[in-house]
Amino acid sequence: MAPLVDHRRLRRAREIRGVTQDELLRRSGNPISAPALSQLERGVTRPSPPTLHALAAALGFPVGYFASRLGSSGTDDPDPTGYFRSLRSTSARDRKRALGHVFLLHDLVAAIEDRLRLPAVSLPTELTDATTSRAAVEVIAAEAREHLGLPTGPVDNVVRTLERHGTVIVRLSMEIDKVDAFSVAFEDRPLVVLTTDKLNRFRSRFDAAHELGHLVMHRDVTRWEREAEKQAHWFAAGLLMPADDIIDELPASADWRNLLDLKTEWKVSIAALLKRAETLGVMSNHAYSNAMKVMSMRGWRRREPGDDALGPPEAPMLLEAALNRLQEMGITLADLARHAALPMGDMAALVAESSDHRPRLDL
Repeated sequence: MAPLVDHRRLRRAREIRGVTQDELLRRSGNPISAPALSQLERGVTRPSPPTLHALAAALGFPVGYFASRLGSSGTDDPDPTGYFRSLRSTSARDRKRALGHVFLLHDLVAAIEDRLRLPAVSLPTELTDATTSRAAVEVIAAEAREHLGLPTGPVDNVVRTLERHGTVIVRLSMEIDKVDAFSVAFEDRPLVVLTTDKLNRFRSRFDAAHELGHLVMHRDVTRWEREAEKQAHWFAAGLLMPADDIIDELPASADWRNLLDLKTEWKVSIAALLKRAETLGVMSNHAYSNAMKVMSMRGWRRREPGDDALGPPEAPMLLEAALNRLQEMGITLADLARHAALPMGDMAALVAESSDHRPRLDL
């Protein structure tokens, strides 16, 4: 086993646990020196069997997890990029920890697909660069709506739309305050993480549309992350509020009653409607700024009127439905975890957070 260790998996397991190299060594009884662990994580050397077992036990991972695995291309694929909403406030350590959970999810999905066919991945691709304009992104969003088979008007369910087209979506808390929604465009199947902390249907829908924008438009945004975030925002606005469909409904000033009605109709926040009105030139920049000042003064930037009107956020169903189907076939989550050498506790927590716990009524 030791000669097959993938150094990225060793590093990733440590990042998932949120510990430093020194902390890992202390937990594992210092089987090797700090420089030696650094070499292991960089792939310069391989661990001895006793060292591997000590590190695995300290991290709470099966030893088999650390074995090198071939990606969808039949090679050791490089790690794909993760796209994070909160770039400025998210530390590198928190990003790595969050990404580690998504790699675990990716392994679980791969184990599921060994036994069950999931919806085929069918997302449009229109890659952009740092200079791509808002107008161009609006066109991409309109084309994405057509590709996804969305009718004119409001999008009924963003999460379900993505799942029907092969995207696996989960909700995680991970106890990381500064990590917002994010996505990873794995070559075989894209994954989106929505947080359990943002239990607001309107904002959560925008988050999901934002992440779809990343999956459609971005692959490597090194050195232009901020521009990519702006583009994903533009895409989400265009997807949820197409200019041709909504422009005649948007107010030129902050008519709060009208905005509340539009919020319920279009299933987006008042803040998003105000920004859309300004972006499309219906509302002046001065009127928009005044409206946002009123929103802040009334505490509506955190919680808006009508936030509870549509109930809880859209719940992912694909992962839960797949696991239920496998359960009917006699294959449990524990079986999948053993098959993929994944930590069962992490898998159980991931599935529990992503499930819709409301009682189900079948007619």
